[in-house]
Amino acid sequence: MAETPLEYVKKTHSESLSIQKAFVDQYSSALVNASKLIGDSIRKGGKLLIIGNGGSAADAQHIAAEMVGRMLIERKPLPAIALTTDSSNLTAIGNDYGYDQVFVRQVQAIAKPEDVLLAISTSGNSVNVLKAVEVAKAIGCKIIVLTGGGGGKLLGLGDVKLCVKEGPNSSRIQESHLFALHSLVDVLDRFFI
Repeated sequence: MAETPLEYVKKTHSESLSIQKAFVDQYSSALVNASKLIGDSIRKGGKLLIIGNGGSAADAQHIAAEMVGRMLIERKPLPAIALTTDSSNLTAIGNDYGYDQVFVRQVQAIAKPEDVLLAISTSGNSVNVLKAVEVAKAIGCKIIVLTGGGGGKLLGLGDVKLCVKEGPNSSRIQESHLFALHSLVDVLDRFFI
């Protein structure tokens, strides 16, 4: 007998919860360390820069908004910039230099050694993300990576590494990424600002 739509929804929900639990079991300490790293940066006059493609780009701007606005508790605005939101920059840089440079050029323009770069990639192999991380590291930024599956090349580049290893596809990985990102800001607000 074929699976019903209701059975399928319940199955994928259960799968998502299981993946999220495995992530928290393995990476909760790293998640706290990432929040602390951002708090240390902000206290030194730094900011959080966030990059990613597709759904990860949407997550980048979502988290920047949670920091500049507020998330769960009232506090001062926190400095965070999603480098995924300026369509003029993205299209001009992509057109003139190539898509692999869309984050590199922005990092070169605004990153300082006291900043943190949060690089999000479900595969860990997005060329434009990898190149921007290398540039940010050369500037002296600390790097937080949030990836999935085997982590790709990105996983080895982080000062703090977060990887949703159990995710069988980008949807399940990104569901856990959103939990990780919300937790990152929530823990930052409560313990490190």
